[in-house]
Amino acid sequence: MGFKMGIVGLPNVGKSTLFNALTRTAAAQAANFPFCTIEPNVGDVAVPDARLDKLAQIAGSKQIIPTRMTFVDIAGLVKGASKGEGLGNQFLANIRETDAIAHVLRCFQDDDVTHVEGRVDPVADAETIETELMLADLESIEKRRAGLVRKLKGNDKEAAQQDRLLAAAQDMLENGRPARAVPVEDEDRRAWKLLQLLTTKPVLYVCNVGEADAASGNDHSAKVAEMAAAEGNSHVVISAQIEEEISQLDPEEAQMFLDEMGLAEAGLDRLIRAGYELLHLETYFTVGPKEARAWTIRAGTRAPQAAGVIHGDFEKGFIRAETIAYDAFVSLGGEQAAKEAGKMRAEGKAYVVQDGDVLHFLFNT
Repeated sequence: MGFKMGIVGLPNVGKSTLFNALTRTAAAQAANFPFCTIEPNVGDVAVPDARLDKLAQIAGSKQIIPTRMTFVDIAGLVKGASKGEGLGNQFLANIRETDAIAHVLRCFQDDDVTHVEGRVDPVADAETIETELMLADLESIEKRRAGLVRKLKGNDKEAAQQDRLLAAAQDMLENGRPARAVPVEDEDRRAWKLLQLLTTKPVLYVCNVGEADAASGNDHSAKVAEMAAAEGNSHVVISAQIEEEISQLDPEEAQMFLDEMGLAEAGLDRLIRAGYELLHLETYFTVGPKEARAWTIRAGTRAPQAAGVIHGDFEKGFIRAETIAYDAFVSLGGEQAAKEAGKMRAEGKAYVVQDGDVLHFLFNT
C-alpha cells in the first residue's frame, strides 16, 4: 500500500521544477527497484528508510524493495478554477483522486521569474488555492443535497447520514473553514471519506526557497510554518532548484553537493517522509535471504490487515504473526539470534502492528 500525493501550486512557484526532480529521481531508481513506472504526470518514488538497508545487510538479502509513494503533477491553477477558469475542471478532478495535497508555495525572490499576482506572498497564495477548493466543495455540496431530497422523504437512512455530513461540511465552509475542520465520529468515517470533498484532504505546504535559504529557510517560509501549525497541517522547506541539480548527480556526487550546501539530506527525502507522516502511515518489514522489503500500513493496523497488504489470502487465512522489533533484530544480529534470545513473539489477530516490526505471517491456504 502506497499513497498518492498531488502537487499543486500557482504558476511560477517552482512546481514543475520540483516535479521534474522527482521524476528524474524515480527514473534513476527504475534500474534498482521493480514496479517503478513513470508516466508524463506521475512520479513513483521510493520512501527513504535507512532501516531497510540495515536489515538487508544483516540478513544477507539479495534484493531490497522499499515502499513507494506516488506524486501526481496536478494541472496548474488560477483564480476562478472552481468555475472552470484555466484548467480548473481538470485540476479539481485530479485532486479528488489523491490522498493528500503538496502545495508548493513561492518563498523566493527573483525578478526574472514573474509571479502571477505580481508579488511574493506565500500565505496569500495558499489562501487563493484553498478558497478555490472551498468554493468547489460548496457548489458540489449544494448539488448533492438537492439530489438527496427524494430519498430523505422516503426515510432512507444512508441518505440521511450523507445529508447530515454534507450539512456539517457546508456549515464549516460557509464560515470560511475547510471541511477537514469538521469533527467526524468513528461510525461516520467511511461515509465521510466517500464524500470525496476536496478540502478534507490533508495539506503539506512545500516552501520553495532559493539556494541560500535551503538549510534554514527565510521570513516567507517562517510565515508558512506559522500558518501550517495553526491549521494542523505540515510544512517542509525545499529549494526546488537544488533538488533538480541533485537529481542529475550520482549518489556520491549528490552527497558531496549536499555537504557543500550544509544540508544533512536531500529535500526530496524530507518531502517524502513528511508526506508519509501527514497521512499517519507506518512501515513494517519482511526480511530473508531472497529479499528485504518494506510495506506501508496506516497507524493502528492490526496484524491480519497488515498481512493483507502483501496478499488478500494472507488476511483471509491468517493464523498468527511472528514478530521481532526492529531494534532487537539489529542489536542481536538477525532472526535466529533474536529467536534464541526470546525476542520473537507470536501475535494473534488483535495485535496492532508497530512501526519497524519485522514480521513473518503464518496462514491457511
